[in-house]
Amino acid sequence: MHPPKGISRRDILKSSAAVTAAAALSSLGSNFAYAEGSEKIRVGLIGCGGRGTGAAGDCCLSNKNVQLVAMADMFKDHLDDAKTKLKGTLGEAYAVTDDKCFLGFDAYKKVLASDVDLVILATPPGFRPMHIEAAVDAGKNIFAEKPVATDPAGVRRVLAAAEKIKAKNLAFVCGTQRRHDFGYRETVGRIRDGAIGELVGGQCYWNQGFLWMHPRQAEWSDMEWQLRNWLYFTWLSGDHIVEQHVHNMDVMNWCFGDHPTSAYGMGGRQVRTDKAYGNIYDHFAIEYTYPNGAKIMSMCRQIDGTDSRVAERIVGTRGVADPSGSIRGDSKFAQYRFKRDKEMLGPYQQEHKDLIDSIRASKPLNEAQRIAETTLTAIMGRMSAYTGKEVSWDQAMESKLNLFPEKLEMGPITVPPVPVPGKEQLV
Repeated sequence: MHPPKGISRRDILKSSAAVTAAAALSSLGSNFAYAEGSEKIRVGLIGCGGRGTGAAGDCCLSNKNVQLVAMADMFKDHLDDAKTKLKGTLGEAYAVTDDKCFLGFDAYKKVLASDVDLVILATPPGFRPMHIEAAVDAGKNIFAEKPVATDPAGVRRVLAAAEKIKAKNLAFVCGTQRRHDFGYRETVGRIRDGAIGELVGGQCYWNQGFLWMHPRQAEWSDMEWQLRNWLYFTWLSGDHIVEQHVHNMDVMNWCFGDHPTSAYGMGGRQVRTDKAYGNIYDHFAIEYTYPNGAKIMSMCRQIDGTDSRVAERIVGTRGVADPSGSIRGDSKFAQYRFKRDKEMLGPYQQEHKDLIDSIRASKPLNEAQRIAETTLTAIMGRMSAYTGKEVSWDQAMESKLNLFPEKLEMGPITVPPVPVPGKEQLV
């Protein structure tokens, strides 16, 4: 998109960020029609952990006349903690009564059956396909945290739901906040416009130390222990390459305008070896190949005492770009660095503003297909590392791998062994 003379790309972003994005991504005629800011948006929160609590706060504070009216979680302590925090943060935007607080595996159904316009899905990612399907069937607009699945079977469910979302004119925004960050949007727009020429490669990283872990309590069943430590079990998180590094992979797919055609990688469990850390790896390195032949290197690591790096870098025939806000070209091409204005919302609130603005404008955003494909990008890398095999996009998309348990109940549930490359089979 090239702006008319006298109007910069940043002017467009500042004046109509949400409406511009919505018009580009959706069709007219939503079954939700809200006058700008005048109709109350009633929000239900499904998953009251730290990310869900944060998302509910960002949603209600990003727009006028938005209220949180229902909440659900597996555990009462999570729910009570979120209620206390959100009451103090939201003021009048907190309108949750005791009869709209639900617990258990089917708590999400009770939120969806209540009078909500928008649901925030922030349970562990393994539940996301099931919750997305149910929310779409209930006719609810959706904010879903990333990733949206932990296995190819789940990705296919979300891709099918994406078509229903479009048919029902519902809105769907996912928690890849870089897509709603002004610096990223401006810079990636320039990359896509050819500012660094043809894209020939790049790197992306999410390297950091350990995250939290809750030591197992004697009264916890296998299921409760895993749910309370969901990061460390592949069926729940997808491993950290999927749960966390998906942010960086989404930026790479955005810059290249497509998903990779294959992944070839490795990884392992070198430091975080105790059974308390489930069955996931602590490091990955994946080479992805894109349709134009370009290769990018992807790294992610969760090991204490190591140097942290969370970033993306894109290499073109005319220069190099940091998609978060800078471009370095050769002497024939202008240099660029994004300058953030104080009045710009941060991306964690902007993504909710864009979502609600699109609903009120009757031009609902639908990011479901895009995040499903990015999720599969990360899963494809994990599959390659786990097995030691190069994995094509078609192999990943058609894989019969389904990690979700047949029964959801508090009781025994086996932890699969840590995958060993060369022995782990490609399913």
